[in-house]
Amino acid sequence: FCMSKFISVVKFKVKPEEENNFNEAMQRYNLPEGLIFRKLIKTGEYSYCSIIEWANEAALENARPHMIAFLDTIRNMLIEFSQELGVTDPASGPVVIDQSGLVAEPGKTITGKLKL
Repeated sequence: FCMSKFISVVKFKVKPEEENNFNEAMQRYNLPEGLIFRKLIKTGEYSYCSIIEWANEAALENARPHMIAFLDTIRNMLIEFSQELGVTDPASGPVVIDQSGLVAEPGKTITGKLKL
């Protein structure tokens, strides 16, 4: 049971005419301190999900004002989920299971033994 790392997941629905602007803005996003990795996945037509792994919950808390300020710059590109949620559908929590596969990027070694 891993208590230190923390994951935040945020779903977005993007206005069709804003998709390119949204992707460009997400690409330019300045990574806050305490962020281990960030992925943006396309989950459907005009639907995206951001997945961020943090060093700990405090790192996420400290980055929250930074993330809200960024959201304010893209809010006009997004479609509201509902009155309660607004333009994002967020979830976060402590990492319970943390597993990594053996596959590295092509051309890189796997634990110094295999080359893909």
